[in-house]
Amino acid sequence: MPTHRAPEPGSRVRDAERTKRCLLDAAFDEFSARGYAGARVGDIATRAGVNKQLITYYFGGKEGLYQALQRQWLEQEADFADPSLPLGEVLTRYLRHALADPRGIRLLMWRGLSDDAPETTQKPIHEADLEITRRRQECGEIAADLDPASFQLAVMGMVIAPLLLPAQVRELFGIDPQTPEFEQRYGEQLRRILAHLTAPDFEGDTP
Repeated sequence: MPTHRAPEPGSRVRDAERTKRCLLDAAFDEFSARGYAGARVGDIATRAGVNKQLITYYFGGKEGLYQALQRQWLEQEADFADPSLPLGEVLTRYLRHALADPRGIRLLMWRGLSDDAPETTQKPIHEADLEITRRRQECGEIAADLDPASFQLAVMGMVIAPLLLPAQVRELFGIDPQTPEFEQRYGEQLRRILAHLTAPDFEGDTP
């Protein structure tokens, strides 16, 4: 009679990591499509092809899964939002990432439109981001008279606008926002807009 050996510890670890990755990817789909309140753990598990009890086992439930997804997004963001790069490069990287995978922007919009999502310790914008903007101002990369918070919000709006207003993009540009042609054209214009906002010699409205 054949005997069945227990999986090796390394194999169990790989299987667990694979399951968690599948659950996070499925959760990204569900939360970005339906928001936190509309997403169902059963649907997430079905997408991932696993038993829904594993959501509780690995993440402690729906809220824990949502929190883990937020952490994963911010870790990915750190990979392309290098503060040592020129601001124009950072902005076009954000644009490229958002157009390639709009789920992060949709998730952000659900958080803004609904009070049901749990609070997270990881914030989309926090004091560290504003400090980076201030340092760029000190280096002359951003006009010194601009308020860092207002600048940060305006720049974010420019990046996510094509994802929120795809019909308007098609009307204005004659192409779909999720095409290489749009990314190249709009990304170049974002760089130009930022260049116009760089004015180290600005003297203000003083008489």
